[in-house]
Amino acid sequence: MVRLSFLIVFATLSFAQQPDSLIYPSPKKAGMYALLFPGAGQLYNGRYLKAAFILSLEGISIWRYSENANSYANFDESIHTLGKHRYLEKRNKYIWWAAFLYLYGFLDAVVDAHLYPFDQVMEEDLEVNNQ
Repeated sequence: MVRLSFLIVFATLSFAQQPDSLIYPSPKKAGMYALLFPGAGQLYNGRYLKAAFILSLEGISIWRYSENANSYANFDESIHTLGKHRYLEKRNKYIWWAAFLYLYGFLDAVVDAHLYPFDQVMEEDLEVNNQ
């Protein structure tokens, strides 16, 4: 009985259907992943370079925000070269950049999922044969 079960499972896996070429990424899922983590929507769409780019820019902006917030909170004129108000401005600028990149990653993932089949659709022959 165990051998028969193993044979059935093996035969099922051996003769599995080929993946459907019409399966495209879902814009809804791409957006959901992008909202969960920056760059995850691009990973879902298979755009690995975009995901790395968005994630690294998001990380840099958060790091620079943290650095400027720390300089602003622990301001000492003998250590810091800029005025205290400049660290506040830079802190605010980097948090705006982080928010912008987060929103851009979300929108890019949704639009990219919508336009995923664009190349295949554009390569189709549109001529109509009138017979």
